[in-house]
Amino acid sequence: MVLYTRPGCHLCDVARETVLSLRPRLGFVFDEVDIEADEELELEYGIRIPVVEIDGEEAFEVTVDPIQLEEQLAERDRPSRS
Repeated sequence: MVLYTRPGCHLCDVARETVLSLRPRLGFVFDEVDIEADEELELEYGIRIPVVEIDGEEAFEVTVDPIQLEEQLAERDRPSRS
């Protein structure tokens, strides 16, 4: 999971807390990326931050719902039915 943020962003702080609160129980890999360190990321995410990406797909922007996040992570970890 990747959380795109920028310094001084209150919504980013809230999103980080939400993500980190689920991490001990769900055990996922988490990376936080400061978009201000990369001009392309700044153009891509700009005012949409925070953005949460799960397995390369954008899952949330601006707000992160903890229940929906947990459901998406649980769904990702379930074996697929063939």
